[in-house]
Amino acid sequence: MVEKQHEHHLSVSLEPLDDFLMVEPGDAETWTRSGLIVPAGADQGCRTGIVTAVGPDANGIEPGDKVLFPKQAGYDVRVGAGTVKLLRREDLIARVID
Repeated sequence: MVEKQHEHHLSVSLEPLDDFLMVEPGDAETWTRSGLIVPAGADQGCRTGIVTAVGPDANGIEPGDKVLFPKQAGYDVRVGAGTVKLLRREDLIARVID
């Protein structure tokens, strides 16, 4: 008996609604201007990421902005091979200016 295996590939694209935005979280390690590496465990409460998509009501933030947000904020969503965060605009702490 031969079993046929079928592969199903789903191409998914997310478009945030309302005041949600999609953020690609930054690396677990952060480099300081002096070249030091700060491991993720040393930072107790915040993460940075790049905004990749913005809902129509998320004022003041645009795709490409680097933002600071609490680690526990929002929802982790797997898209393709990676994971993104869906956050509300009010969850953002600051825009990071490099």
